[in-house]
Amino acid sequence: MSDTTRPVVNGPAAGAQSPPRTAATTDQPFVTIVVPALDEEGYIEACLLSLVGQWRADACEILVMDGGSRDATAAIVRAVAARHAAAGLAIRLLDNPGRIQSAAVNLAARLADPRCTVLLRADAHAAYPPGFVRCCVAELLRTGATSVVVPMRNVARADAPLQRAIAAAQSSRLGNGGSAHRIAATSRFVEHGHHAAFDRDFFLSLGGYDESFTHNEDAEFDHRQLMAGGRIWMCVDVPVTYFPRRALHSLARQYFQHGHGRARTLLKHRLPPRPRQMAPVVALGSVAGGLALAPVAPGVAVMALAYPALCLGWGAAQAVTRRDPWLLASGAALIAMHMGWANGFIRAVLRRRRPSAPRPRAASGSLPAGARAGDPPS
Repeated sequence: MSDTTRPVVNGPAAGAQSPPRTAATTDQPFVTIVVPALDEEGYIEACLLSLVGQWRADACEILVMDGGSRDATAAIVRAVAARHAAAGLAIRLLDNPGRIQSAAVNLAARLADPRCTVLLRADAHAAYPPGFVRCCVAELLRTGATSVVVPMRNVARADAPLQRAIAAAQSSRLGNGGSAHRIAATSRFVEHGHHAAFDRDFFLSLGGYDESFTHNEDAEFDHRQLMAGGRIWMCVDVPVTYFPRRALHSLARQYFQHGHGRARTLLKHRLPPRPRQMAPVVALGSVAGGLALAPVAPGVAVMALAYPALCLGWGAAQAVTRRDPWLLASGAALIAMHMGWANGFIRAVLRRRRPSAPRPRAASGSLPAGARAGDPPS
């Protein structure tokens, strides 16, 4: 459940430091496109091809930060790089020992070409519209912002009908709470959104992402960005196409991590939760409370039925309205998202006083449940 994107009416937050230095104001600065990836053989080629040709080859590089893929991801990247080498475009495959997205982007920011002034994040589990790079860079320079964010469109592959139901759930207000980077909005300064372009120097000056976060690293960074006097511009002209999970169990694990990361961000910066962030927790509480009290107060069991009935009823309505029986599963997808998010949020809160060991950064081993290096930020 990503944070709601809200307008920042007066630019930097109150009490912020003096305005930061922004990217070079040349018409065509050097751009480094960072693509975190881990086991993305089904998506990485389409992702890279959607980015090729979007910026002048001698003023651009694409760094694919591989977190130890065990499938054909690396071979596909090398093949795409070889096909475009003659045109002068540098596509480099680099190891990401930290494995997760936050570590990948941080490492790429340090290893980028010395000429680089603009860092652009492109996640492997997504595809990018024509003009995406040019629009993001132009808006970064025009507005004087320190980062540019964009909306996301959830799209299913033709061979994945359950993914279609999950995409419908994620695109709905019941699924995204009206978050502006999940739906079309107006271009404006905001507090948070789907990360796209950064002023490289400013990104590095803040230490980049917090690498202890497997999810919600974007919102955590955005909070620090605003506190440091940065400005975040939402550009709605180039929405990103995101391909959701294909199964309910992996969707629930993903949202568990989103909820866990959101709670950690709030706890780290001592921020109060917003009502929409507590809605899944309330839903989980109503279900658990209703079931617990049902033996002694059967009438209270209605509490346990109201929430799932709402979600499943919404899914049934979508199936009828769109004449697609697979959308019946969108109600179950909503439940998986909400319950996963709530459980992750509660787990982080309950563990807030326990000492935590540093997260392992070995190149081998498993990632936390739900984590994928090629996912867009939450």
